[in-house]
Amino acid sequence: MPRSALVLAILGAFLLASCEGQRGSHASVKSSVEYELRQIHAIDNHAHPMKAVGQGEEDHEYDALPVEGIPSFALPTVFSEGNPYFPQAWHTLFGYRYSDSKPEHLAELEKAKRDLAKQKGDLYPSWVLNQANTEIMLANRVAMGRGLPSDRFKWVPFADMFLFPLNNESYKAKDPDHDVFFGREEKLLKGYMANAQMQKLPVSFDDYLTFVSHQLESWKSGGAVAFKFELAYLRDLDIGNPQKENAERVYSIYSQSSAPSDDEYKMVQDYVFRHIAHEAGRLGLPVHFHCALGAGSYFRDATGNSLALEPLFNDPGMRKTNFVLLHGGWPFTKESALMILKPNVYLDFSAFEYFAYPSQAARDIRLFLESAPEKVLYGSDASPWGGDVGWEETAWIGSNNGRQALGLALTAMIDDGEISEDRAKEIAHMVMRENARRLYRF
Repeated sequence: MPRSALVLAILGAFLLASCEGQRGSHASVKSSVEYELRQIHAIDNHAHPMKAVGQGEEDHEYDALPVEGIPSFALPTVFSEGNPYFPQAWHTLFGYRYSDSKPEHLAELEKAKRDLAKQKGDLYPSWVLNQANTEIMLANRVAMGRGLPSDRFKWVPFADMFLFPLNNESYKAKDPDHDVFFGREEKLLKGYMANAQMQKLPVSFDDYLTFVSHQLESWKSGGAVAFKFELAYLRDLDIGNPQKENAERVYSIYSQSSAPSDDEYKMVQDYVFRHIAHEAGRLGLPVHFHCALGAGSYFRDATGNSLALEPLFNDPGMRKTNFVLLHGGWPFTKESALMILKPNVYLDFSAFEYFAYPSQAARDIRLFLESAPEKVLYGSDASPWGGDVGWEETAWIGSNNGRQALGLALTAMIDDGEISEDRAKEIAHMVMRENARRLYRF
């Protein structure tokens, strides 16, 4: 994401889920579990924090596909007018004195934000983590920057641009969102090529793959702990396994001129993806996938279904690479609960805090805990929404509501006799930090 800003279809998904059975729905979290959850300094598996900026500076590197350039779209009901979450966050973080969002009150809030950020300077992002009871945040960013120290913020760069080195006009023509997104991907690829002193694409496919490998190695040496794909925003997640000679033939024909057919281009994309995934395994870095509904009125909901990735996960050649399904595949949570039974597949429930209220999120988190609790990670999807909502508020809401949803899921499992209170506390620590420590080795 930042995608926490979601298409109108999410409302239907929410209503459908709310009409299902109330299994796992509890009014409150068991006090012992709630206390335990509040003591845990979290590792946040997925977020888009902003760097510290001075007067007149802006930060546009918080995402490879920022949503500012696409037409307006519907937001989930959790963020609807009159919802208490934002005033609560504003009160906790900035001393907001009101329960409404009147313009004059928001102007006061904006001044309080600016003053606090100026006062704390480069320490401001770490201060935000402290307020969200978060020790470490995985920062999905094009590049890191001021105020994002490596002991608190771990870098996760984006790799989608490497899949699309050829003519992308047919993708751009699909809809206004694709036009913006592919323009951004092309700009990023050109930037990496310029840094490598490449004026144009290599004629040789092997030379292009070598360029990609060198960039991945450079990212790791620069502190990257994983590679991120937002592929579902650009095309489907059906990643084939083409023969190299076929992908090489298409690349050699179209790398210098003209445009391939969609089927031809897909062979290049799929081969390059598998090359990156193999390299990630060699480098010991997981691969992250956006798996959920997405931002923009043209997003194809079906592309967020993690079930499309099963052939990739079942490939014996991929078993040395770990994969993480971001956002738990919402609303395809049952499918994602199946996927984490694969030995090298994990997931987080980042953005669940915005997809639905904690009671509904808890039902889906419970599915994951009943499948493979050692594969489940906490995430906030803290992101700048623009206007009055920054990554600070969403970090706090993500932490607060994420703990509540996890606590409700654990409470339901205790009450149904599935686990003991001691086991619930153990799982709480696993999900909020220990599973991430094992996966990323920090």
